[in-house]
Amino acid sequence: MEQIKWGKVKTSRTEVIDIIKALLALSFAFAVIYAGASVLRGSVENIFSFQFLILFVISLCTAGLGFLLHELSHKFVAQRYGCQAEFRAFDQMIVLAVSLALFIGWIFAAPGAVMISGMLTRRENGIISVAGAVTNYVLALLFLGLGFLLPTWTILTSIGFGVNAWLGLFNMIPFGPLDGLKVFHWSKAVWGGMVAGGIVLVFVM
Repeated sequence: MEQIKWGKVKTSRTEVIDIIKALLALSFAFAVIYAGASVLRGSVENIFSFQFLILFVISLCTAGLGFLLHELSHKFVAQRYGCQAEFRAFDQMIVLAVSLALFIGWIFAAPGAVMISGMLTRRENGIISVAGAVTNYVLALLFLGLGFLLPTWTILTSIGFGVNAWLGLFNMIPFGPLDGLKVFHWSKAVWGGMVAGGIVLVFVM
């Protein structure tokens, strides 16, 4: 596997391709949701409109950005602990995400994950896992602040806030491969604080 190094960050051609593939697919799926284009609603033709193109760009700048920085935060923190870490796309999950969006207007956002190899303590593993949700919460707050500074950008900022707050909270579910289970096993106090913060962002603000 050809390694690419940018400063202290190590990546590969395979990882770059997988990130781009997952980023475009996830942004497309979110754009489908925002456009209300689904077979169930009989409006799938909406994906051929100019409005859909605009929503796709907005999705790239909001959901896509949130996904990208979420995964990269896992990678960077893991590499700081001396581990090898690269993102790998899950083709079946990408197909599932796009298919659910197109057919029923719902999305399950798990297009891939950062694969980590190396010796880690429970604390280090928990910190790596919580880094993604923290990144999403910070992005949500940045979009919220941007909304006050640029009130004419309401669609972009409101979507950016909502989707990043939701992604952060969703990943704190303590189940299966989601980050929340590792954080819960490391520190129930940290997990509880992250869940409480996500609930405030998603349901209160």
